[in-house]
Amino acid sequence: MRAGENPARWRGHLDQLLPERQSIARGHYAAMHFGDVPTFMNRLRLKPSNAALALEFVVLTAARCGEAVGARWQEFDLENAMWTVPVSRMKAGREHRVPLSQRALTILKVMREHRDGDFVFPSARHLDKSLAVRTLWRLIRGMQIRDATVHGFRSAFRDWAAECINFPSEVCEAALAHSVANKVEAAYRRGDLFEKRRKLMEAWAIYCVAPKAGKVVAFRR
Repeated sequence: MRAGENPARWRGHLDQLLPERQSIARGHYAAMHFGDVPTFMNRLRLKPSNAALALEFVVLTAARCGEAVGARWQEFDLENAMWTVPVSRMKAGREHRVPLSQRALTILKVMREHRDGDFVFPSARHLDKSLAVRTLWRLIRGMQIRDATVHGFRSAFRDWAAECINFPSEVCEAALAHSVANKVEAAYRRGDLFEKRRKLMEAWAIYCVAPKAGKVVAFRR
C-alpha cells in the first residue's frame, strides 16, 4: 500500500526514538498441587483417548507440552527406555535425553500398536501432523479443572521432588532440562546425570499412579 522504508522498523529507526525494549514478564503458569496429581492421573487413565495418553506422558516425563506431543518415533530407544529430544525441538537449544519409566514405556507401546505415521501422538484428523497442544488444554478443562495448566505439571513435579524425596537439586533441574545458572559449574559439568534421573522419574511415575491415600491424621503439639 506504500513505497519506501518501513516506518515501524526497529533497528536503525525506532531504536533511536524509543526506550530499549524490555523482556515481557509472563508470570507463572497455574499448577496443580502435587498432592492432587495421583487422583487426577487416575481419572485421566479412565479416558480412552490418544489425548489422555499424551497428557499422561507429558506429566510422567515432566516434559514441555510441545516437546511431548511433537515427539517422533525415531527419537525413541524403547529397548534402553530412553527418549532423545533433538536440539531443534528444545527450548534450551541442546539435546535432551529423557529416561522413560515403566508406565511411560507402556503408553508408547500402546501407541505403537496403532502407529500410523512418524508422530507418536498424531492428530486425529491429519496423521501427518502431531496432536495440537490446545487439545490437551481442552482435555483438562473438560475434566472441570480450572486452576491448573498443562505446563504447570512441571512445577508440580519440581515441588514434589523438593518436598517429598531426597534427590539432589541438580538432578531435579536436569530432569526439567533447565540450564545450570552458575557459569563456572556449567563449564565443568559435562554429563546429564542420566542414571540418577532414571531413578527419579521412576519414583515420580510410581507416585503419580499411587492409589488414593487413606485418612490422614494430624498430630498436634
